[in-house]
Amino acid sequence: MGKQHNAEIGEFLASRRAKITPDQVGLPVYDAAKRRVPGLRRQEVATLAGLSVDYYTQIERGKVNAVSESVLDALARALQLDDAERSHLFDLHRSATTSPQRPRRRTKTIRPMVQRMLDAMAVPAFVRNARHDLVCGNQLAYAFYSPLYPDPLHPDPSKPVNFVRFCFLDPRAREFYPDWDLMADTSVNLLRTDAGRDPHDRGISDLVGELSTRSEEFRVRWAKHNVRLHYTGTKAFHHPVVGDLEVTYETMPLPADPGLVLTVYSPEPGTPSADAMTLLATWAATHLAGTAPENRTTGADRS
Repeated sequence: MGKQHNAEIGEFLASRRAKITPDQVGLPVYDAAKRRVPGLRRQEVATLAGLSVDYYTQIERGKVNAVSESVLDALARALQLDDAERSHLFDLHRSATTSPQRPRRRTKTIRPMVQRMLDAMAVPAFVRNARHDLVCGNQLAYAFYSPLYPDPLHPDPSKPVNFVRFCFLDPRAREFYPDWDLMADTSVNLLRTDAGRDPHDRGISDLVGELSTRSEEFRVRWAKHNVRLHYTGTKAFHHPVVGDLEVTYETMPLPADPGLVLTVYSPEPGTPSADAMTLLATWAATHLAGTAPENRTTGADRS
């Protein structure tokens, strides 16, 4: 029950109330010029949640040991939290009020069945961990993400690359992601979501520390405490070999491998992106043979 995890709750709640105006929650504003906060005051949040001001103030200061789930629900409603934000609030509370668990043992190999499943797919498919390392994929996935590797023509699956580090520290990211700002926001929001689920994960905390030191753009985004759920949608890329690509993605956790998430990309049939993906598959077959061996040792233990 470290002070750091208690403080995270207060910082998160303060960041959420700063985003909501009294008008949004139906509260009257009698003298807007005298308001000293951009969003709701603590007193207003307490009123909306049916709590005393003193009690809410103590929660925002990180004193959450006796806070019940019903109180958290009331705060989520008062602050109009979305599903990702509500889940994050409960994750932070659980971390702050339970004893730290022993670090989970991370598998050093991907199960052969997982690799066979990836290799059977005719579209890019890969697995990442909570730290957002690409820990394994099929050949087309390595072709798709070849720009993330030091040598794109010879991506080394035994040395996982990190999506967030690439986004903020590699100048090639701004060309690979046509809407870099959106991708940067998404990367940070997802990483903070995963950090809330397992705040004792040393791999995540080390990555956050590194990026906070080396990238002001990361540091500013991290301080916003924004979170996101990431299950399906579309993404745009500019690949150096085949040009522009727009894909639909699906993500899903691997229940037998806690902390690992499977992602599959697929372009809409009959589109220029589908043609580009076919061209990329041809390029991969020519240049990247042998990049997805079964039972490969990976960086999955460094999540």
